[in-house]
Amino acid sequence: MHKIVPHLWYDTEAREAAEFYVSIFPDSKITNISTIHDTPSGSPDIVSFEVMGQPFMAISAGPLFKFNPSVSFMVACETREEVEAYWDKLADGGMALMELGEYPFSDKYGWMQDRYGLSWQLMFVGDQQIQQKITPSLLFVGEQAGRAEEAITYYASVFRNAEIGPILRYDKGEEPEIEGTVKYATFKLEGQAFAALDSAYEHRFAFNEAISLMVYCKDQEEIDYYWDKLTAVPEAEQCGWLKDKFGLSWQIVPTAMDEMMAKGTREQIDRVTQAFLKMKKFDLAVLKKAYAGQGE
Repeated sequence: MHKIVPHLWYDTEAREAAEFYVSIFPDSKITNISTIHDTPSGSPDIVSFEVMGQPFMAISAGPLFKFNPSVSFMVACETREEVEAYWDKLADGGMALMELGEYPFSDKYGWMQDRYGLSWQLMFVGDQQIQQKITPSLLFVGEQAGRAEEAITYYASVFRNAEIGPILRYDKGEEPEIEGTVKYATFKLEGQAFAALDSAYEHRFAFNEAISLMVYCKDQEEIDYYWDKLTAVPEAEQCGWLKDKFGLSWQIVPTAMDEMMAKGTREQIDRVTQAFLKMKKFDLAVLKKAYAGQGE
C-alpha cells in the first residue's frame, strides 16, 4: 500500500473523471466508490482509483476549490507515440500550458490541463529506465518561489524513509528566474518519487486544497507525529486536513478508516462521518467506537 496518495477535489465530477482517466491509461482501474451523507457538501461521492500503479482518491464535494498547475502529474512515456496518444485524449476539452513539441529536456513533451482542470505533463524519457510512471510535481510560485529546495529538505526530514535526488539549478541569465533556485529536482518519500521546481514568473495561482496529499497512518502515534510535523496554518485544520508552511495541503488519515468507509454499512459510515466532521486531527479511538456503534 502506498503511504502517500494524491487526493483530488472535484465539484460534482469525481466519478466521471476517474472513469475518464481509467479509460485513457492502461493498467488502470476504479477500486472503490462510496458515498458519505449529511456533510457540509451534501452527500459526496468518494472514488478510489489507480492509474498505471499510482493510486488516487477523489471526492465530489462542491465548487470550493479549483485545480491549478501548482500541482501536476508527470507521465513518463517510453515512446513518442505514447505521449501523442495520451495528449490527444487528455486534450479533448482541455487547454495546453506548454504545447506538445520538442524541448531541450525532451524531444516530445507537453503540459496541459484536462477538461476538469487537472494538470498533466507528458514526456518521452528516451533511454531512461522508468521506475514510476506517474510522478506528482510541485511548482513553487508567488510567495513560495525559491523555496522548493527548503521544502524538499523539510519533507525529507519529516518522512523516515526519504531520499533527495539530483537538483538542477537556474543559471545566471535565466531571469526572471533566480540564479541557484530549483529548475528541477526529484525526491522520494516512503519509496514514492516526487518532483519540485521553482518559478519566479508571475503566476495567478498557488497551492490550494483542490489537491492534497493523504498520508496513511497505522496508529494514533503516527497520526500525531505527522500532524505535529506538518501543520502550520491553524485555521486550515479540519477533518484530518492541514496546510504546511509552504501552503501545500495534506490529509493525515488512519489506514483503518479506508476499510471502514469501503466495507461499512450505511449506518456505520454515517456514524464515522458524523464523528470525523467534529474533528481537526483524527482521533482513531473515537472513529473506531463510532464504527462499532459505541458512541464517544
